[in-house]
Amino acid sequence: MADLLKSTIAEAPDRLATLVEERRALERQVSELQKRLATGQTDSASETINGITFIPRDLGDVAPRELKNVAEAITKQIGSGVVTLISTAEGKGSVVVAVTKDLNDRFSAVDLVRLASAEMGGKGGGGRPDMAQAGGPQANSDAVFAAIRQIISA
Repeated sequence: MADLLKSTIAEAPDRLATLVEERRALERQVSELQKRLATGQTDSASETINGITFIPRDLGDVAPRELKNVAEAITKQIGSGVVTLISTAEGKGSVVVAVTKDLNDRFSAVDLVRLASAEMGGKGGGGRPDMAQAGGPQANSDAVFAAIRQIISA
């Protein structure tokens, strides 16, 4: 271990602890940068369907655990609307649907995410009426976005 860390045997534990902390800091930084990148494109990626703002976004390799944070940031930016985010990280699809509270009487994030999950070959999904998450073996973002557009336009 000391050879890999390029340190003496006595210094190896401290060197390893430093590297672990540096890695954690870099992971936080990457997460924040991904969040900024995802939320910074809101205007260009938004659609209006029946007077409702819809933001469909395929975030690629963003970690699935980050989707809720990004969705929350976007819903704060738009004020009112439906946000659907997909991640294709780790070789499978993950989806988060967020519905602003003013639209919860019309749309449930849980119902929408279950529809999205089915489009990705998954089953179920869950959460709250304003935010829900699911996954599936396929990350078919076009089919997911089309299915949710259809519900919003109905």
